[in-house]
Amino acid sequence: QVQLVESGGGLVQPGGSLRLSCAASGSIFSIDRMGWYRQAPGKERELVATSTSDGSTNYVDSVKGRFTISRDDAKNTVYLRMNSLKPEDTAVYYCNAILQLRFGALVRYQYWGQGTQVTVSL
Repeated sequence: QVQLVESGGGLVQPGGSLRLSCAASGSIFSIDRMGWYRQAPGKERELVATSTSDGSTNYVDSVKGRFTISRDDAKNTVYLRMNSLKPEDTAVYYCNAILQLRFGALVRYQYWGQGTQVTVSL
């Protein structure tokens, strides 16, 4: 059983910073990709940032230069450092992982965390 457990959300003023963490646990052989999505009220879920096993990262344009994604593969953990936060960053942030569960398996499985609320407001 694989679980993604997020932490680090909260209320912050505009211009402030937060760091989100997401730890994957369970029977995992390797992690192809970990990342963060977000969903604001009345909007569709959107990709925020991803980090793949080859070290490449990807960001939605609206967060480039402000957010940084990083991984600790020894801990199966991904982080999202969010600086210069804006009210439009307010959303529920979801951790996402694409995993290989067994050595040699061709199938990959996608998992989601439960979500953590980030609110940027005075």
